[in-house]
Amino acid sequence: MYRADRISGVGVDEFYRQVASMYGSLITGESSWLANMANLSALLFDQMDQINWVGFYLWDGQELVLGPFQGKPACVRIPLGKGVCGTAASRREALVVQDVHQFPGHIACDAASRSEVVVPLELDGRLLGVLDIDSPVTERFTEEDGSGLTRLLQLLVKGSSWEASPLGSGN
Repeated sequence: MYRADRISGVGVDEFYRQVASMYGSLITGESSWLANMANLSALLFDQMDQINWVGFYLWDGQELVLGPFQGKPACVRIPLGKGVCGTAASRREALVVQDVHQFPGHIACDAASRSEVVVPLELDGRLLGVLDIDSPVTERFTEEDGSGLTRLLQLLVKGSSWEASPLGSGN
């Protein structure tokens, strides 16, 4: 059973170190990529301050499709190269956007969102999807968030079985 106090009073690096420790405990003995994605989105939603949405968009070989998430209902499909998620996926790099209204082609799934961080999820050079986190606060995220989230996605990849996964086909 998950039971944890909210992490507070620590720097960004220590925050992600503690979240990684919690996440490692959550996925120990569980190899389902779907369950592990669902728990990562729930853990981040529970532990992060000033966010209104966290979840995955999964690459189906043609576009990004909504996956496990926490928050309000969201856009279901995002073309590669469109919006922050599609751009991060096409570039295969983390994007930290301080003000989404200044990002060309931003897709507004929730009008309350003001800043965003998106990190690609990859396995052996194949795109699996992206992790997307939105905040109602401008300048909420830093490059350190991008790095910390990248390390968490590495735990997800290592701790999950991908053999039966439909993700990454068509790359």
